[in-house]
Amino acid sequence: MKKEVSQRKLLGIAGLGWMFDAMDVGMLSFIITALQVDWNLSGKEMGWIGSINSIGMAVGALIFGIMADRIGRKNVFMITILLFSIGSGLSAFTSSLAIFLLLRFFIGMGLGGELPVASTLVSESVPKEKRGRVVVLLESFWAFGWLLAAIISYFVIPDYGWQAALLISVIPAFYAIYLRWNLPDSPKYLSVEKEKKLSIKESMQRLWSKNNRKQTITLWILWFCVVFSYYGMFLWLPSVMVAEGHSMIKSFEYVLIMTLAQLPGYGVAAYLIEKVGRKFVLVVFLVGTAGSALMFGLSDSTAMLLTSGILLSFFNLGAWGALYAYTPEQYTTEVRGTGAGMAAAIGRIGGVLGPLFVPYLTAQNVPLSTIFTIFCIAVLIGAAVVFFFGKETKNMEIV
Repeated sequence: MKKEVSQRKLLGIAGLGWMFDAMDVGMLSFIITALQVDWNLSGKEMGWIGSINSIGMAVGALIFGIMADRIGRKNVFMITILLFSIGSGLSAFTSSLAIFLLLRFFIGMGLGGELPVASTLVSESVPKEKRGRVVVLLESFWAFGWLLAAIISYFVIPDYGWQAALLISVIPAFYAIYLRWNLPDSPKYLSVEKEKKLSIKESMQRLWSKNNRKQTITLWILWFCVVFSYYGMFLWLPSVMVAEGHSMIKSFEYVLIMTLAQLPGYGVAAYLIEKVGRKFVLVVFLVGTAGSALMFGLSDSTAMLLTSGILLSFFNLGAWGALYAYTPEQYTTEVRGTGAGMAAAIGRIGGVLGPLFVPYLTAQNVPLSTIFTIFCIAVLIGAAVVFFFGKETKNMEIV
């Protein structure tokens, strides 16, 4: 096997893994809507499906982030893809909410571990002048995954059921086998001598050392705010549409239209991130997300709901692209997997709370406008933290 791989091929290989991850997360939002009908679920039970997924993602980001600094980025990338794809396939055969939740936990572990490890692998394999743009382009595969999820959900779930959609998500397992022979590990990781690899305790201490403390705190707050708002809003989009009086098929159609807006969001973020820097892109796109969330919550017509949903997709996913480019750049190679994984794990705690937050407040008759105002405030806090305390890493050599 060749020790080097072209940037385009690396982006394609890692991007497909990212796309499959997004496909699974995206389908879950549609499957929750279908399960509500099939299993007569309450709002709180629906919320727990999304939250248990995020609990798994938090655990997976932490465990697999640490593992990536010990057994390599490539090995962890393959393990996580196998975990979430096989788990998804198995969940198609359950008729019990308890078993479904247990499987979603393991699926979440794979999903949560794959994302920070893939972005770390790509960050360490690309020259500094292209690094930000390439990682944002990697993140753009998330939009294709959501698009695939929306298409599968629109055409498969109404006619063949949610089980058929979940069986389709077994496909990535075969992709993981392909990766075993076609993906080299990160050159920076391979350059770290075995005896220099840190213990778990040493890695944690390094994250909180004087050199890293400020960026660790900044990343943890940023990740929490972004993930809390993202999963709180996007996992509930199809259900919000249904609650607004649209049919399930019509709501899937609207979410598909909103999802298309993610692609130009990534494109603009990828262009700007090397031109004006990570901080600028993060702050501008997060402020745009906050404004769109507020507009979505105040929508009183289908046109306004669609317009604000499109803007929400554009700004929020552009911000995600910048976040994944920015995070691995804050640490050195010895702790990069651990640092990115820990930040993602803290973020996933927000992903646990967000999906539970919506049905809980809805049950208290809190209006949609108030709920989305809270998400707006959370995103603005994340933007402010980056603006005042974030370190710009544009054109910085990572070591």
